[in-house]
Amino acid sequence: MAPPVAARFVGAALLLLAVVMFAATAVVAAADLNGDLLVVVLVLGVAGVLTLGWYLRSRAYVVRFSDEGYRVRFVRGAGVREASWRQVQEVVTASPNGIPCVVLRLGDDGATTVPVEALAVDREQFVRELRERLRRGSGSRPL
Repeated sequence: MAPPVAARFVGAALLLLAVVMFAATAVVAAADLNGDLLVVVLVLGVAGVLTLGWYLRSRAYVVRFSDEGYRVRFVRGAGVREASWRQVQEVVTASPNGIPCVVLRLGDDGATTVPVEALAVDREQFVRELRERLRRGSGSRPL
């Protein structure tokens, strides 16, 4: 996953933590509870945000290729999120809303759209890997 995409998720988590802290502060004030409860909520929230950041940078992926097919995650509007290489009929590029994407068109009128800016890999490397996986998945061999 590209760092800017991971930063969006972490930023959303920080906003959520701020809302939770606001609500917790209101509950502590209204119920006349010990203020140390806010410290506990804050420490747990910060630990959660840090864990999310670690997960997104080291474990999360947008596209995963296997010998059988591919899987797409964390992309709204991706279309078909998982398919085998044999289902792919055509690969084209597109730019919906000015965002460069690779579109894998499937035989059953489905398609998978992958925004290349969301990938933490060079575009050319992604295309080379995709081309090789498609070649191997379709069973064809180079001349």
